[in-house]
Amino acid sequence: MDYEKIVLVTRKTRLEGLVERFNTIGQAKFYIEHSGGDFSLYEREHAAYLNSLTKLRSALQRLGKMQEIERGFLPNFLFAPEDVVVTIGIDGLVVNTAKYLDGQPIVAVNPDPDHIDGILLPFTVQTAIPAVQKVMAGQLKVRQISMAEAALNDGQSLLAFNDLFIGAKTHVSARYKIRTQEQEEHHSSSGIIVSTGAGSTGWLSSVFNMANGMYEVFSKSEDDMELPSIRIKWEADQLIFVVREPFISKTSGAEIVSGLVTPQSPLVVESEMAEGGVIFSDGVETDFLPFNSGAIATISLAKKKTHLVVS
Repeated sequence: MDYEKIVLVTRKTRLEGLVERFNTIGQAKFYIEHSGGDFSLYEREHAAYLNSLTKLRSALQRLGKMQEIERGFLPNFLFAPEDVVVTIGIDGLVVNTAKYLDGQPIVAVNPDPDHIDGILLPFTVQTAIPAVQKVMAGQLKVRQISMAEAALNDGQSLLAFNDLFIGAKTHVSARYKIRTQEQEEHHSSSGIIVSTGAGSTGWLSSVFNMANGMYEVFSKSEDDMELPSIRIKWEADQLIFVVREPFISKTSGAEIVSGLVTPQSPLVVESEMAEGGVIFSDGVETDFLPFNSGAIATISLAKKKTHLVVS
C-alpha cells in the first residue's frame, strides 16, 4: 500500500467543552470553583494536550500531506484507503475513530503519559513520528483487533470496538427473546452486554467484579472466577455476552446468562418491547439503533478489524 496522506484526529479538551457550555473561561471557572472543584486541573490538562498536539502537528506536516479533523466530524468524514490515521487523545478516541475505518492503520498517541494510562495508546509524541515513517514506508506492524457488529432485520447495523448494549434506554426491564446455538429463551432483564476482547477490561469486567464480590461473600471459597480478559485476546474471533440481572418469572427464564459469540455461533435477539428498546455501542447512548417489537438483531464478529499500529 502506498500511503498518500496523514489524517490527524483530535478531540476537544474538557476545558473547551466547559467554555462551549458557559461561553467564557471566566464563567466556566466560576462554575467549577463554586461547585467545589479545582479548575487548575482542567487548565493543566488543556495545556498539556495543546502542547503535545502542537508538537505532533508540526512534525507530521514535515512528513507529507496532512489533514486534521476533530472527533465530532468523524461521522461525516470519508477516509481514503491510502490514509494513515493518527489519533491524539484518550483511549476513547481510538474507539470512536476505529468504527469509521476500513483497514487504515491507526497510530495512537498518548498526549499525557503521566496522567493517561493509555491501554490503546502505544506511542508518545516523540515515538509517533518514526512510527508513522515506518508505516508510510510499508514497514508497519499492527494488531488486528476484532470488533462486534449488530445487524437488524431491516438492514441497519452498528459496529462496536469495545462492547454493544442491547436493552431498554431507561431503567425499566428489557423484554426480548434470546437465541444462542440450540438454546432459546424469553428474558426480562437489565439488558445484554456483548464485549470484544479489547473491551473485556471495561464494562464487562465490572459485571465480573460484581459476581466475584457476591461469590466471595456467599461462598466458603476465596478463589475469584477467571476474568474474560485473561482468556480472550484482542485479535480473537470471539465475543463474550452477559445478561444483566435476568429475572425468573412465569414468562421469563435465566438459563442463558452468558456465553461466547463465534463465527459459527452468532447471538440472535428478538425484541419484545413496544417502545424504548435500543442497541448502542461503546457507551455512546446518543448513537443507537431502535430495538422495538418486530426488530431482530444478529450479533456477530464484524468483518472489519481495527489495524492498530504497535511498536
